Amino acid sequence: MFVVHVAAGEEVVESITRQCADRGIRHAGILLIGAVKGCTISVMPRGDETADIITDYDEPFELTGTGELVDGRAHLHVSAGGEGRTVVGHLHRACVGHWFVRAYVTPLG
Repeated sequence: MFVVHVAAGEEVVESITRQCADRGIRHAGILLIGAVKGCTISVMPRGDETADIITDYDEPFELTGTGELVDGRAHLHVSAGGEGRTVVGHLHRACVGHWFVRAYVTPLG
């Protein structure tokens, strides 16, 4: 296992993907924790599991999640909590502001 540190100003999914690629890792399990200043998360609409409702959030959130790296591509599901709001779903994008995100990556095979 190794730790991917995503610093202020970096995009979470992009940074995890890049840092894994730098190590030659294409398949892994991922656990993440941290805080972001904004993010894009999707959920499936009722009655259509093949579609996405994608929402941009321009506010700070505490973030925790799990996921995987498959063929070099990060796939993350998160829970994000902010002032008076909690959202969950598939993480498309998240930008770190004042704090950081750490991803604990366990390479597979």
